[in-house]
Amino acid sequence: MALQFTEQQFQEAWRELDEPQIEGEWEFFTETMGVKIYRRFIKETGLYEYKVFGSLSSCTPDLCADVYMDLAYRKQWDGYVKELYEKDYGGQKAIYWEVKYPFPLSNRDNSATSPSSLLALTLLSQYVYMRERRDLEVNGRKICVVLARSSAVSQCPEKSGVIRVEDYKQSLAMESDGANGTKVFMNYFDNPGGKIPTWLVNWAAKSGVPAFLTDMQKACSNYASYCRNKK
Repeated sequence: MALQFTEQQFQEAWRELDEPQIEGEWEFFTETMGVKIYRRFIKETGLYEYKVFGSLSSCTPDLCADVYMDLAYRKQWDGYVKELYEKDYGGQKAIYWEVKYPFPLSNRDNSATSPSSLLALTLLSQYVYMRERRDLEVNGRKICVVLARSSAVSQCPEKSGVIRVEDYKQSLAMESDGANGTKVFMNYFDNPGGKIPTWLVNWAAKSGVPAFLTDMQKACSNYASYCRNKK
């Protein structure tokens, strides 16, 4: 089986911890809860790609990585998960992730829908992707890198009323912050197709990512208890 990700991709991810690549088309977007977010506009899609720099206090990198990779546990703490599992599709392992958001984008063709009615509905998105984790030793530093990207798996059909995200990528790099926490870099982009209102894009970047890091920090603190109880 061909390698899912290249060595260069892993190297590029962890180097962002030392030297953030935010020149050129990248612009500072927002800072909240100690998290800085940068973005760049992708003309072909009309969407933004994001880079996130932040930290998780009182969570070690190993613990953060274990929690991030544990799909069964994520179903316990991530309220947006509807379905989540890993499956072998004809010799290729892929993760199926169905996400429920409190937004009304599944009926995208109705461009006249008002913002007030949008808030009352729910969006279901479907991701099928591959991922790989590597624990790297870099000049005495231990750095964990997780890469993910969408996968075209014909055996996993689209569901009616659920938006398939065909173009998705994410890279995550984590290392110790020198104390008891974790320094984090994340790069992500997804394209669910159709028109996405500006207010929703802004919400996802400004509120969604910091909220996810907060939820993950809480999940890290409860992980030992979860592991004991499932035995």
